[in-house]
Amino acid sequence: MSKPTDYDAPYRPGVEVEDDSLEELKARGAASQSARVDPDDAEAAENFELPGADLSGEELTVAVVPMQPDEFRCARCFLVHHRSQRATQRDGQQVCQECS
Repeated sequence: MSKPTDYDAPYRPGVEVEDDSLEELKARGAASQSARVDPDDAEAAENFELPGADLSGEELTVAVVPMQPDEFRCARCFLVHHRSQRATQRDGQQVCQECS
């Protein structure tokens, strides 16, 4: 019967692996699975808003720029593109290259 293989352990030559006992492997596995929280991850989690959160007190900080004369709104995806991205115009409806 062969020894169990720990695929998460760092690579070591075969001679060293044969010297490990089952208890050592279990202890090493438990130590590697201990719960560690990265401080950056915890800080980032505080900045996320959950769906359904009350945002009525928040203010927008993005400036809205009106559509420019050299831009058009695609009739299929409704995105504003530069006129160089216009592919076709049918019945007065302009379509971008991505949607054509």
